[in-house]
Amino acid sequence: MTDKPAPKQVRSLLAPLAGLMAGVLLLIFAAGLFLYAELFGPGSSAPTRVTFAHGMSVSAMATQLQKQHVIHSSTLFRIAARLRGHENGLKAGVYEFPARTSLIGALSQIEAGKVVQTYVTIPEGRTSAQAVRILMGVKDLTGDIEVPPEGAILPETYLYTPGETRQAVLERMLEAGRKTLDELWAKRAPGLPFANKEDALIMASIVERETSLPNERSHIAAVFINRLKQGIRLGSDPTVIYGVSHGEPLGRGLTKTELETWTPWNTYQIDKLPVTPICNPGRASIAAVLTPAQSDDLYFVANGTGGHVFSATYEEHLANVAKWRAVENQVDVYTSSAMTDDLTPGESAMAHLDVAKPGARPEKAQAAAPVQLKGKS
Repeated sequence: MTDKPAPKQVRSLLAPLAGLMAGVLLLIFAAGLFLYAELFGPGSSAPTRVTFAHGMSVSAMATQLQKQHVIHSSTLFRIAARLRGHENGLKAGVYEFPARTSLIGALSQIEAGKVVQTYVTIPEGRTSAQAVRILMGVKDLTGDIEVPPEGAILPETYLYTPGETRQAVLERMLEAGRKTLDELWAKRAPGLPFANKEDALIMASIVERETSLPNERSHIAAVFINRLKQGIRLGSDPTVIYGVSHGEPLGRGLTKTELETWTPWNTYQIDKLPVTPICNPGRASIAAVLTPAQSDDLYFVANGTGGHVFSATYEEHLANVAKWRAVENQVDVYTSSAMTDDLTPGESAMAHLDVAKPGARPEKAQAAAPVQLKGKS
């Protein structure tokens, strides 16, 4: 018969085991606290911007985050990313981590792709060469680009990632231009005098440079479309300027010689649309040309307040020109809306006379005395 251990002996055996278990539990608790602090505790005391290049591995990202003091442990970051199923799927880009962001907070931000939002804007009416200069001036883009065809870019504000190539951003601009033109062309009004959508884009570029007033675009488009249908020269100053300087600001008025010199864009000298667009028109100008206002007007002239007054006959137009002369004589300033790159069309001190010049009126009025512009020889 086996003797049972005395209660005193049992207690002496359990005491060390209890102490050991307490130590293990305390160690586990301490490790848990440490792990929690590493994963969820605050990181850097200051906001930190970190750039992850395209193709960077999670391990390299973790090292970069630790190097810039966003997190304390690159190893724990890699383990957390693996456990959350994003070991190979973290998004590159530029991230702005707020002060005291935790490791899990940083990982969640990268998983969601919450990159720094950076934008570049191409204003309406800029030429393709001017648009390229804007892109080349963005310091956190890389690489060189060629000047695309005139009118191919859709003027808009575009999101980009710092470190991205300029070519990639330009491709998005060109794709937006193609999609917008295709979309609006499909919704065009019937009976327009355009052989194809490229003709519409050329006309839209002229409308873009003639006015910046949203409520005038479709009316000015109607005037030019009416003239085109009737075989009347468009007579638009911005087309002459494009032939002289390819859309760069002249800083002065057009001369009589420039108005009378043939170029494939000078609509005082050619009986059709220019050979190419004269700028990159915005969506609103393209839409105005493809769905113009209902109007019989053939002329428009500045009204002295940044807009224009329209007329259907040459006689009415001459009366409107006389009123403009009075305004012009009071101010004694002439500035074409296409002359100053700092101003959008129509925002210059004085708007030009548009289609009021020799060769810009219908054949039935050719015998009338030509209207000469003040300040132009």
